[in-house]
Amino acid sequence: MSESTKVASREFTQRAKEITEREMARYEAMTPGSQKATARAKKVLPMGVASNFQFFDPHPVVMARGKADRMWDVDGNEYIDFNMGYGSLLAGHAHPQVVEAIKKQAEEGTLFVTPSPHIAEVAEALCERFPFEQVRFTNSGTEATMDAIRLARGFTKREKVIKLEGGYHGHHDLAMMSVKPPLDEAGPANHPNTIPWFGGITQGAIDEVIVIPFNDADALEQAFTEHEGEVACFILEPVPENMGIVLPEEGYLEKVAEITRRHGALLIFDEVKTGITSHPRGASAIYGVEADIICLAKSIGGGVPLGAFGARKEIMDLITNWEVAHQGTFNGNPLVMAAAKAVLTEACTEEHWQEAKEKNDRLIAGCQKIIDAAGLPAHTIQLGAKGCITYSKEPVRTYRDYKATDLDLAYAHWIYMMTHGIFLPPGLDEQWLISVQHTDEDIDRHLEVFSAFVAELTA
Repeated sequence: MSESTKVASREFTQRAKEITEREMARYEAMTPGSQKATARAKKVLPMGVASNFQFFDPHPVVMARGKADRMWDVDGNEYIDFNMGYGSLLAGHAHPQVVEAIKKQAEEGTLFVTPSPHIAEVAEALCERFPFEQVRFTNSGTEATMDAIRLARGFTKREKVIKLEGGYHGHHDLAMMSVKPPLDEAGPANHPNTIPWFGGITQGAIDEVIVIPFNDADALEQAFTEHEGEVACFILEPVPENMGIVLPEEGYLEKVAEITRRHGALLIFDEVKTGITSHPRGASAIYGVEADIICLAKSIGGGVPLGAFGARKEIMDLITNWEVAHQGTFNGNPLVMAAAKAVLTEACTEEHWQEAKEKNDRLIAGCQKIIDAAGLPAHTIQLGAKGCITYSKEPVRTYRDYKATDLDLAYAHWIYMMTHGIFLPPGLDEQWLISVQHTDEDIDRHLEVFSAFVAELTA
C-alpha cells in the first residue's frame, strides 16, 4: 500500500468515526421506546434479549411488526428490511401464501407427535432440489449441523472433526471452535490453534476439533495426514458467510471433496445460510460439488423454526437402523411443514428467486459504482440473492483477511443506513438478503442512502 493510499485510508476511518458519533446520537433520539423495552427485558432476560445475536450496540431496535419488505419498531420508525432475519426470510415478512398455510394448519392442529401429510411433501421437495436421497427435519441450523456431525461419526466410526477458522455452524460444542479467535491466540495462519469461542466447553471437545483456513487445500491435506484414520468429517459452508461473503477460489471445493473422500471421511456442506438464497438448489448447484451430507435451515422455513439434514440412503440408513439416534418432539411438526411447503412450492420458486437475484444484481452494481467513483477501500460481493460490502481493497480469502478489514468504516455504514431507514444486518460480518417481496423502489432507496453516506465520508 502506497503512503498516499495509507493517508487516504486513515482519513476515511477518522471521518467514519465522526459520522458514527453523530448518527449514534440520532439513533438514541429516535428509539426511546426500544430503550425502555430493552431496559424492562434486562430485568428478566440476560442482555434483554432471547439470543446473544439479538443484542447489538448501542441497543437493539425492538420491532413491533413486519410486512413484505418492511418493519416498524415500537417507536413507529419504518425500515426497509435488508437483514431479513439474518437470511431467514427469502419469502419476506408475512408472505401471503405462507401466512395462509400457517393459519390453515393452526386451525387444524400445531403438534401431533406423529407424522402429518405435509412431512413427505416437504421432504420430496427438498430431495428434488438438493443432491441427497433422504432427509430428516430439525428445529434449527444448530441442530442440523450437530446431527450431521453425529451421523458422520457414526458412519465412519471416527471422532475428530475438521472445520474452518472463522466458520460458524451453530452453538453446539464442536461448532463453537475458532469462530472469532483473537489473532494473538490463533497460531500460524496455515495451521491455526483450536480456540473455544466462549466458556463452558470441555477440553475433550476442544481436542476433537481441527481448525484450518479456507481456500487452502494443502492445509486440509496436512490435517488429514497428521490425524490419519481419526477424522470423521470436514464441515464447512461452501461459501462462508460469517465473514461477509467469502467466495471459494477456482477448484478449491473440488479439491476439498477429493481429499476428504480419499481419506475416508465425509464432507458436510453447511448450507443453512446459502441454502435456497444462493441458488434454488443451493451452493452445491453453483459449484457442481456434492457433499456427503447437506445441512439446511433459515429460509426454507419462511420465518418459522425449521432445519434439516440430508444424505444418500446408505448414510441415512444408520438412523433407520437405530445405529445413530435422531429425535425431537417438535421435529417436522405440522405447523412448520405447512409453512415450508408454501415456501418451496409457492412463495420461493426458481422464478421468484431469479427476480430477487436480478434486483440484487442491480444493487450490487450500483454500490460498486458508488465505491469506485469515491475511491473507497471497499468492494462488493454477491451470492445469488445475498450481497455485502467489505471494507478492504482486496477480496477476502480467509478469516485472517477478514480481520484486516476496516470495521470502523463498516460500523459507520451500518448505523448511517439504520438512521435513514435501511435495516442492514447488525453483525458487521453478515450480509444483506433481497427477498421475493423487495421492490425496485427499495433498491433505489438503498442506493440513494448509501450514496449519501459515501458523499459524507468523502466530503
